[in-house]
Amino acid sequence: MDATPYLLVQLSDPHVTHPGRRVCGRVDTAAALRHAVERVLQMQRPRPVAVLISGDLVDAGHPAEYAQLRELLQPLLDAGLPLALLPGNHDARGPLQAAFAGRHGVYCGEAGAAAIQYALDLPGPLRLVVLDSLVPGRPEGGFDEARLAQARTLLAERPSVPTLVALHHPPHATGLAAMDAMALQHGLAGFDALIADHPQVQRVVCGHLHRMTLGRVAHAAAISAPSTAHQVALDLAPDAPLAIVLEPAGWLIHAWGPGLPLVSHLAHAGVAEIVPDL
Repeated sequence: MDATPYLLVQLSDPHVTHPGRRVCGRVDTAAALRHAVERVLQMQRPRPVAVLISGDLVDAGHPAEYAQLRELLQPLLDAGLPLALLPGNHDARGPLQAAFAGRHGVYCGEAGAAAIQYALDLPGPLRLVVLDSLVPGRPEGGFDEARLAQARTLLAERPSVPTLVALHHPPHATGLAAMDAMALQHGLAGFDALIADHPQVQRVVCGHLHRMTLGRVAHAAAISAPSTAHQVALDLAPDAPLAIVLEPAGWLIHAWGPGLPLVSHLAHAGVAEIVPDL
């Protein structure tokens, strides 16, 4: 039996800005995403089945930023890798969908819908359910009853298929005080109940934190991905200010398959020396 696993790559928080600009005057987010894309394309054995980008795709929701994002992601589409996109608090739904309208292999919800929510069936099998926690004009996230009802419908469609739920805002506290104030604030109890009512959900994944964290929602492990660009400083003091730190960028690789449960791996940017076992 072929034991080759299936892989879903999760990139997050690329914060692509206008061509030639740097975030905070320091971080070349476009170059960082270009490097991440190159690394994903180097994964050939096994090859990913899709790439998820979990929000804050651009820095200010501007059409010119999405135009640059589209160019940076095009090599993934040229390689036949489906892209699953979801909005973060730095995004704008309309310009995001307009930038990728008609692009084969890009999933970003139905044009003009009030929220970007959809499901994608992956081999293995694994179902990816993408949810929209964006609250326009606010850094924190939330779910209204309409979005929670749509999420219930999506999860009810395939109750026997192992499922990964993706959103931007972390649905639990992390101890990073400044980021916890900008986490999922509205509809949190409803989201907890949503996951609890659907035992097929094996993993909840998010972005926003610019760090990898591991928590739990109901029965499911909840994991945040680091940013492909800059990270948030790890300071767990209750009065710690929000600060970025130029630590190595990274992303997550979710693997599953014959004899392999859903396992999530942290990958770092850059090229590390591999020392063979002598």
